This record gives sequence, C-alpha cells and structure tokens, in this order.
Amino acid sequence: MKKLFSTNYSDGAFNFSLLLLRVAAGAMMIPHGYGKLMKFSKMSAKFSDPFHIGSTLSLSLTIFAEFFCAALIILGLLTRFACIPLIIAMSVAVFIAHKGQIFGDGETAALYLTIFVGILFVGPGRFSVDAMIGK
Repeated sequence: MKKLFSTNYSDGAFNFSLLLLRVAAGAMMIPHGYGKLMKFSKMSAKFSDPFHIGSTLSLSLTIFAEFFCAALIILGLLTRFACIPLIIAMSVAVFIAHKGQIFGDGETAALYLTIFVGILFVGPGRFSVDAMIGK
C-alpha cells in the first residue's frame, strides 16, 4: 500500500510506461489513417483544406501523419520527428474541425494532441528503435 502512494519511480517503470503510451496511442491512431487511405479517392475531392494547399494534398498529409507517423511512433523510430505531423494534424482537428471544443466533439483529438506533445517532450524511452540505434 505504501508503494501505491509513493512518488518514487524506477527507470524501468518509466521506460515501460513510455512504451505502453507510444504503442497504445500509435495503435489507436492507425485505424484513422488507414480508413482515410482506403477511401482516398472518395475523400480527396471533399476533404478539409485549412492551409489552402488543396484537399488532395491535405488528405495525403493527414494520412501520412495518422498512418505512417503513428507506425513510426509504435516502433520508436524517429519518434520526435514523427510526433510533429501528428501534433499538427491533431491541432487542426481540435481547433479547426471541432472549433476548439476540447470538452465536446474534439475531446478525442485533444487527448491525442496532449499525448503526442508529451511524447515529443519526453522522447521514446529505452524500449525503442531510437534507443537501440543511439547505443
């Protein structure tokens, strides 16, 4: 019971928690990107274009973030770089698509945004491809 209320943590627990966070967030994001990838031709003409670069390019960048960058985060490969497109995509989802309603329709996107910003700051942890390459 004493350990439950303790603020101490071990390096192993911290790194396992980062692994769990990375894998869970990435695995839950991939279906969003995969769905858009499978419906690319139907969605490309009418997809939101907040940066005025064309709806096809906007959809392509969103798929890149939600599918490919999420896979990189699961692996822990180029983790911090992979977080940046996801942070942009989730910011657009929260503040443009859901009009900043973080406690309404944009709640899921806001949660993802928070997770990916946290991973950007903390990094991938020891249980990642980045850590293996760095040794």
